[in-house]
Amino acid sequence: MKALCWHGKGDIRCDTVPDPRIEDARDIILKVTSCAICGSDLHLMDGQMPTMEAGDVLGHEFMGEVVEVGQGFTKFKKGDRVVVPFNINCGECRQCRLGNWSVCERSNRNGAMAAAQFGYPTAGLFGYSHLTGGYAGGQAEYVRVPMADVAPMLAPEGVDDESLLFLTDILPTGWQGAEHCEIKGGEVIAVWGAGPVGLFAIQSAKIMGAERIIAIDTVPERLALARTYGATDIIDYAKEDVFERIKEISKGEGADGVIDCVGMEASAGHGVASLVNTLQEKLTSTERPYALMEAIKAVRPCGIVSVPGVYGGPIPVNMGMIVQKGLTMKSGQTHVKRYLETLTKLIQAGKIDMTSMITHRSTNLADGPDLYKTFRDKKDGCVKVVFHPN
Repeated sequence: MKALCWHGKGDIRCDTVPDPRIEDARDIILKVTSCAICGSDLHLMDGQMPTMEAGDVLGHEFMGEVVEVGQGFTKFKKGDRVVVPFNINCGECRQCRLGNWSVCERSNRNGAMAAAQFGYPTAGLFGYSHLTGGYAGGQAEYVRVPMADVAPMLAPEGVDDESLLFLTDILPTGWQGAEHCEIKGGEVIAVWGAGPVGLFAIQSAKIMGAERIIAIDTVPERLALARTYGATDIIDYAKEDVFERIKEISKGEGADGVIDCVGMEASAGHGVASLVNTLQEKLTSTERPYALMEAIKAVRPCGIVSVPGVYGGPIPVNMGMIVQKGLTMKSGQTHVKRYLETLTKLIQAGKIDMTSMITHRSTNLADGPDLYKTFRDKKDGCVKVVFHPN
């Protein structure tokens, strides 16, 4: 079969690889009907995540049609359309029983490796390094889904792939990012990064009742979408002082909640930080937490810092600012299964725009290497790339 594979920093190829096969009675094999490139896939492309190996199949946003099931498997049957969360869940460990699906204690085949890095094992993920289990991803014609009796969801009748695909990751991630801000109505919420996760965080904050939603980015296409999705205020960080503008918008009080949807490869806006950032981008692959640093500064005292953006290792954080301002920080990989029912109902009710952010589509995985570069470089107005490989 054809699949998009990692071969080193900046080197994504469309390879011919062996078809997946059933390895356990809880497995299913999907013929992938839709998959997407996620912003966090760019961290892999840019060499930011350790334990990648040449030939690893990428992709954790995918859905498809069941073509094979394990012996005795009953949750799905051949021909069913299935939406697959990016994290793999056993459904039996303490964390799964608590609903903390992203830290399942058993699904990561390399749990000891993760524990050495993070203190405890975290859930297995599709297509996202051997630190998270080394599972083949879904930017492919077919994919094996282990423990398929727990997290995957039967696609509702009459709803097309593109209206459901982002339930696999970026919609629940944006929703959880907003939920972490404990929005009750009337708040000022600032969102760093108007990429796909940020755009869903904006929609989520609007649904939850935020009064002012501030979108912070510099890409015109993204800022235009942010406005249509519910952002009341736009800040172009390349042209404006973000902190001062947030103070102005919030009448000097600061944002009630801030959401870092950028993660480890943020760009600084201006001044000395921008100069350092430029050098760092050219010379190193060190994590650049500029968005997080700015968010911590801009949130009001006793406010909430929500971090759905991906970080893979140690970063410099101003703990003095966090402690002295009495801030609460909430983060983590998304507990996708926790939100599937709620978000599916919102989609069916027409409350969430799922498709207008899709700017690039392809039916040919061979286009993948070039589309990865287009997405990374934000060329051709690219906001989101979706493949329909079958």
